[in-house]
Amino acid sequence: MGNAASTKARGDSVAISGGDVTGFLEEAREDFLRKWDATTTNQYVLDDYDRIKTLGTGSFGRVMLVRNKITNAMFAMKILEKAKVVKLKQVEHTLNEKRVLKSVDFPFLVHLESAFKDNSNLYLVLEFVQGGEMFSHLRKHNRFPESQARFYAAQVLLAFEYLHHLGVIYRDLKPENLLLDSSGYVKITDFGFAKKISGSTGRVFTVCGTPEYLAPEIILNRGYGKAVDWWAFGVLIYEMTAGFAPFMSDDPVKIYEKIVAGKFKYPTHFSADIRDLIKNILQVDLTRRYGNLKNGVSDIKNHRWFATTDFMSIYEKTLVAPLIPKIGGVDDCSQFDDYKEVPLTVGKEMEYADVFADF
Repeated sequence: MGNAASTKARGDSVAISGGDVTGFLEEAREDFLRKWDATTTNQYVLDDYDRIKTLGTGSFGRVMLVRNKITNAMFAMKILEKAKVVKLKQVEHTLNEKRVLKSVDFPFLVHLESAFKDNSNLYLVLEFVQGGEMFSHLRKHNRFPESQARFYAAQVLLAFEYLHHLGVIYRDLKPENLLLDSSGYVKITDFGFAKKISGSTGRVFTVCGTPEYLAPEIILNRGYGKAVDWWAFGVLIYEMTAGFAPFMSDDPVKIYEKIVAGKFKYPTHFSADIRDLIKNILQVDLTRRYGNLKNGVSDIKNHRWFATTDFMSIYEKTLVAPLIPKIGGVDDCSQFDDYKEVPLTVGKEMEYADVFADF
């Protein structure tokens, strides 16, 4: 259920007109803050949807393909068990995820259709992005050509530029959290670690994310900000083009040691341009890391590896993607793995009412 080429993001956000990126981002931030502060009303209940098939599972829930009984539209429903969320101390992350998702509006971010809760579970109803995880496509092809990796990287870059201007850090970039829509464009999903921070220099201290993608400052517990997303962006470019991450080991501690040391090797097929870009992003020294310097994201956008990239055409989705997922009908979920189906249980009494009052 991908989006057609458009010069306008979902909802009422305005398009980038005449390349006025600054104006677009300022208006986008106003729109985000309005939605962030707005009180939302849950319009749906579980019985409004037919549950069809599990698309993925996680530590405290699963994602299911569902059909709205009234409109017949297909969605991906993220089902979170309250008790597990509380047990795993993920309450704040879960509340952040819903609030961020309801407030953002960008072509390369998954769209939240609705959210509601019942006695036992929390539900996020998201657009169904049929092309599956980039992780699956990457493993199938072993690695992507630089041109293909650049196509995906440009979309992630624009999404991070948008999120950072809103004051949001993502903190969980990896191929598993990048979905491909029916036209082959990226949708970033899973905002469980996303967080709104204060000001341009806001810092947080929570250690979260995937080991291979953690920035040195997270591991060293020094407090960190938006620069951690750019570090992860560098790791993503490397993994897409190499087929493996730059910092690897069976032992997470050894992964962390390699990251903090900032030592890694390039595959021989890497071009000089991609080597230079990755070298400037995977900088342990924050005062030298691209994305975190005085020119901000422009240092990355204007790097010679992106010299052939038309970011406006990427944003407008007017380019033909290098990989178009094979998709049948609107309920085709063949790009996702099969999972054992388990019954959804809902208790007779409300659980953790106070804890999830704001959900």
